[in-house]
Amino acid sequence: MSLLYPLKFEPILKEKIWGGNSLAAFYGKKAGNLKNIGESWELSAVSENLSVVTNGFLAGNNIEEIIEVYMGDITGEAVYEKFGNEFPLLIKLIEAKEDLSVQVHPGNELARKRHNAYGKTEMWYILQSERNAKIYTGFASPVSREFYINALNTGKITDLMNVENADRGDAFFTPAGRIHAIGAGVVLAEIQQTSDITYRIYDWGRTDHNGKPRELHNDLALDAVDFKASGKNKIRRELQNNRPENLVSCEFFDTNIIHLSEYINRDYNLIDSFVVYICTEGSFLIRWDNKSEKVTKGETVLLPALIGDVTLVPEPEATLLEIYINNKGVR
Repeated sequence: MSLLYPLKFEPILKEKIWGGNSLAAFYGKKAGNLKNIGESWELSAVSENLSVVTNGFLAGNNIEEIIEVYMGDITGEAVYEKFGNEFPLLIKLIEAKEDLSVQVHPGNELARKRHNAYGKTEMWYILQSERNAKIYTGFASPVSREFYINALNTGKITDLMNVENADRGDAFFTPAGRIHAIGAGVVLAEIQQTSDITYRIYDWGRTDHNGKPRELHNDLALDAVDFKASGKNKIRRELQNNRPENLVSCEFFDTNIIHLSEYINRDYNLIDSFVVYICTEGSFLIRWDNKSEKVTKGETVLLPALIGDVTLVPEPEATLLEIYINNKGVR
């Protein structure tokens, strides 16, 4: 019987010029005196932003400290061998009350060379969207470097972009190098590599609180952009009750969506990885070793790799994202 248990963390809230109040109003985030909350970092190993456990005997310890003690029992042996004490994923909830900047992230090789850091491949799952909300993702069709630079210099970069409607339940996968922006009126969950490297390309002519344009990083971005990353990118799955539907499977993470109307058993013994749950609707219980932990809408939970078998029990229904690093396959 394991002493470890499903871990909850204190959200790290970030005020943003483009943020709003939906994360507090609908997803249980305690904003206090903060206004325009754009991001809630649910699980983070980014330096200066280490998530701290809030439940059980490990409460008060940060993610780095618990991995240092429990190593592969938390992350999985294969994951620990590769990443050591650094948790490899960053989980966020994001509200875009206004359009976010057009940006791009470097891949591992470029990020390591420039910043001694990991690159940033990510995905989004749309939790809420206003009518006609948009996601800007990649180019409409492949472009040349010269054509891109000309559009950048004439302020027409968004004319080159693939733009898609963002509806609740849609997902979008953004590998490093694909230019992108979250449109106004969207609340989403973001799953990404542990990295805080963003190159801002275009910011809609917006100014900060001091009336100054926000910094752009176009010289850095130029070598990071994949000029062939283009075309439609929306992922949409028809949910089947009580069975996982895969949204994204890549070398950095797998993400499934599950709608629960009755209990299901999940066996993770073969994947040799932690599992992260994000409850997007309703609530459910995680049961293991004759114990249970309740998870409600807006909460994110880390299931240590040592707990290989769980039962997920809805109360009375729930929808959740299930995220892990697939080392050997899952059954």
